Amino acid sequence: MTSDEWYLRGNEYRKQQNWQEALNCYMEAIALDPDSPAVEAKQMLDSILSFYCKDMYNP
Repeated sequence: MTSDEWYLRGNEYRKQQNWQEALNCYMEAIALDPDSPAVEAKQMLDSILSFYCKDMYNP
């Protein structure tokens, strides 16, 4: 598969909220093309997954 195909597959998994598979696809795309749009998509997904709102856990 090409970098673009991996990127598009990652987008489909992201839309399904299958975060792990989306990350795997983005990483494959980045491995094939370091300038792929998957770089930005992976950064956004990392940001989403690392979000922590302490107020939500301290009522």
